[in-house]
Amino acid sequence: MAVYSSDDLQRDLNVPRETMAHLETYAALLTKWQKAKNLVSNSTLPDMWRRHFLDSAQLVPFLTDRFSTDSKIVDIGSGAGFPGLVLAVMGVGHVHLVESNGKKCSFMNEVNRQTGAGAVIHNDRIEELDPFEADIISSRACARVKQLMDWARPFLKETTEFWLLKGESVDDELTEAQLFWNMQVETFDSLSEPSGVIVRLYQVSEKRN
Repeated sequence: MAVYSSDDLQRDLNVPRETMAHLETYAALLTKWQKAKNLVSNSTLPDMWRRHFLDSAQLVPFLTDRFSTDSKIVDIGSGAGFPGLVLAVMGVGHVHLVESNGKKCSFMNEVNRQTGAGAVIHNDRIEELDPFEADIISSRACARVKQLMDWARPFLKETTEFWLLKGESVDDELTEAQLFWNMQVETFDSLSEPSGVIVRLYQVSEKRN
């Protein structure tokens, strides 16, 4: 598979030039900080525009079609900012990044500052964060679907949707989650990974025993 570039991302998702400049700043910071902070797997760096930036940015068309720019997004387990900080850089709603690792939060704060993304970064565990109503819950490579839904419970309102980037185990995870939660499920093929899946959960409510 050919290495995916920033030019490819700009073409595939029709990203404005100014936004691409901010994403390139983000990528340069990731390369610089990775040497000392081990923010992502080293094996992903040569293809980071596909593995991290396209993987995150592919959510943008879905979210901008369905939500206003005032929407509140809670990104659980943000790590080095994927997907939440990419969504913030690309102007998708008011993004709250939740990450318990201090060095990763320091990195995201620097990206946030240099790109003017306007994200709110919480150096906390999601269970310890004071809850508020969210329009969107996003997450990538953090936890199983049921766990994410349990963590998100205090942030949910009737119209909250989950937008999750998942892999091959997604069917098992959804089967498990549906034992405890009512939900409508919609899935989309990932642009970044043949085995990847974008999962939309909506009309979500907890089952009462």
